[in-house]
Amino acid sequence: MRNKITIIGAGNVGATAAHWAASRGLGDILLLDVVEGVPQGKALDLLQSGPVDGFSGRVTGSNEFADSAGSDVVIITAGLARKPGMSRDDLLAKNVAIVKSCAEQAAKHSPDCVLIVVTNPIDAMVYTAFKISGFPKNRVIGMAGVLDSARYRTFLADALGVAPRDVNAMVMGIHGDNMMPLVRLANVSGVPVTDLLSAEELAAIVTRTQHGGVEIVNHLKTGSAFYTPGLAAIEMAEAILTDSKRVLPCAAYVEGEFGFSGCFLGVPVVLGSGGIEKILEFELTAEEKADLAESEAAVHKQMEATGL
Repeated sequence: MRNKITIIGAGNVGATAAHWAASRGLGDILLLDVVEGVPQGKALDLLQSGPVDGFSGRVTGSNEFADSAGSDVVIITAGLARKPGMSRDDLLAKNVAIVKSCAEQAAKHSPDCVLIVVTNPIDAMVYTAFKISGFPKNRVIGMAGVLDSARYRTFLADALGVAPRDVNAMVMGIHGDNMMPLVRLANVSGVPVTDLLSAEELAAIVTRTQHGGVEIVNHLKTGSAFYTPGLAAIEMAEAILTDSKRVLPCAAYVEGEFGFSGCFLGVPVVLGSGGIEKILEFELTAEEKADLAESEAAVHKQMEATGL
């Protein structure tokens, strides 16, 4: 029996995630949205690319949460997108209500699924899904670190003139201005980037990574990024559905790891069939610990704003 993936929200991120999932042959895909006709039309269009791309899973669209029943993974992308001048926090109040409804319905119809939350501000929205669904912490995960790390790796590769796939680098902490691109551990096939780029060059790349989302928003003017966010969510879903034990940076609920507790924070995790199987904890420098503490403080502020 094929895996079932439900993607809630048929906007740019959701539709793009469905495209990546279909192209990778991850299973049957349901694109779900409250707007009549939109998920159905996009799903049919995507389904018709099967003969060309070579995938054979079903792709359907629906306006009914009941059709998501029995999903193995549910990806929540529904919510308002940023526009120029808006911060992720500006979206919080409206998107809390949306994510509440999505998490409630996902838990009702797919009580054994793993929830992946993409809606911004991600750290607050994954906390909302966690509280509303009642799922254990290992089955509620925020997509942030995969996206931010992809941006970080892209900028490093561009500066070095190397293949992006050979750049190993990770971003921890909040999905926001206080995110922490790790410089100390970043490398190109094992060669530290600190040996290849100046401190000034690295500082500029860190800053660009921290503001990577707004850079795209300012270009688009009517929306936010969707190609890489959609793929980042599917990278996580694939690790879960294939039980591949991938190590990816995700927003996970911490209970003492890295010295922090009671919130979702971007940390390296092992993803398998049960969701998060382990948080990989390692020693941070004093400066890194201070930077991560700033992320934690910002996350707690967002959590309080949800009212949950």
